[in-house]
Amino acid sequence: MLQKNKTYPLHVAELNNLGFGVARHEGQVDFVSGALPGEEVEARVLKVTKTYAVAKTEKILTPSPHRIPDPCSSKGCGGCIYGTTCYEEELRIKAQNVRDSFLRHGISDAKVESTVSAGDIYHYRNKAQYPVSQNQDGTCRIGFYAPHSHRVIEARECLLQPTDFAKILSVIGGFVEKYKISIYSEEKKQGLLRHIYLRRSEENREVLVVLVVNGSSLPYADKLISALQEGEVKIAGILLCENKADTNVVLGDTYHMLWGKDYITDTLAGVKLKLTAPAFYQVNHAATEALYALAKEKAALTGSELLLDLFCGVGSIGLSMADGVKELIGVEIVPEAVECAKENAKACGIQNACFYCADATDTSKILSLAEKERGRPIRPDVVVLDPPRKGCSPTLLSYVSSLSPAKIVYISCNPDTLARDCALLTQNGYQMGVVTPVNLFPRTSHVESVVCLTRRLDVDMRR
Repeated sequence: MLQKNKTYPLHVAELNNLGFGVARHEGQVDFVSGALPGEEVEARVLKVTKTYAVAKTEKILTPSPHRIPDPCSSKGCGGCIYGTTCYEEELRIKAQNVRDSFLRHGISDAKVESTVSAGDIYHYRNKAQYPVSQNQDGTCRIGFYAPHSHRVIEARECLLQPTDFAKILSVIGGFVEKYKISIYSEEKKQGLLRHIYLRRSEENREVLVVLVVNGSSLPYADKLISALQEGEVKIAGILLCENKADTNVVLGDTYHMLWGKDYITDTLAGVKLKLTAPAFYQVNHAATEALYALAKEKAALTGSELLLDLFCGVGSIGLSMADGVKELIGVEIVPEAVECAKENAKACGIQNACFYCADATDTSKILSLAEKERGRPIRPDVVVLDPPRKGCSPTLLSYVSSLSPAKIVYISCNPDTLARDCALLTQNGYQMGVVTPVNLFPRTSHVESVVCLTRRLDVDMRR
């Protein structure tokens, strides 16, 4: 049994979906940070439980042939767990992690393809949320939280973010220091500036700048506006987002315009989109286009279908499929996103799409507004699911199955909940197709997957 704070030689057999090397010592499972499969390392134990231990690599005794020099200059945030792994190995491991998720949930015959890659593996993100803290000398620290903490690691020039973001952060950091803008302290519950939130359009490179504040106004706001306008980056708008709550949630519900527009526009998979600050939008443009193309291909639309897009956000997935169906119905809980979806459909000249504000987890209301408008029950031929990381509830999956659509296209950012939900859907009369991982988040632990489930011909759950 490993002991805390002691150092041990360990052989790392594999890498789990959180980026920890998996080793075993005297029958105990050990999760080792900073190690790759096949490596012999010297690791210091940080935590010991009855069933596992957590350790940190102190020295690499035998390096993996897939190890590369770490290109990151901002050490400590822990986001790029594949930063020292060659990219081909990252793709292989992610596909294997998806396979392992299905095995854990009893689907041993799941067919998982190789991980699809599209676009750049660095500087690909179109959105970032930076926590802010204050150094002892009064200067501004902007970056990301260290793992399992709220300690901010300086990371203005993150390799995953556009270089434009670092330029904007430099301007904001200089403004904060020059005008002595107070920075929020989680311990004291005092101070103004909490986070900096940036969102960029791939199409025209405009950036929406949002300062998340513990208040409703910003001193010397005119000075910040001038500084950003005079900078090198094209700014679409500058907003304040109120967040006075003692919470880990980054964004509040109230926004104040300081200058410009409160949205950006982008084009994705041929669909022109209006994007407000709170609206969900995938962070990797090139890989998302590949993902949506795969989803549409797997749906194999004929033009006669009624498609129900749940968790539709600003409508990007459904609208990318609208030309292949007779009618599109989108459902989304965020009112601003629903309005954006409606505007996006109109801007694209798409006339066969309707969007409704409803909670996709409340099955009694998902189609109530649409059915009231039409005066008849709605039975979709295809349902698209793109839920948050927690996946779908058994109640929602049972409801979707009861609608008996011929196909369910499931897009997921969490292989474990995808496998869990697919297991339930197969019990409800659906047959899984091939699962395709797509690397929407290169260098990080995350991977997106898409699968189409087809209703078995011997099953009809329509009520």
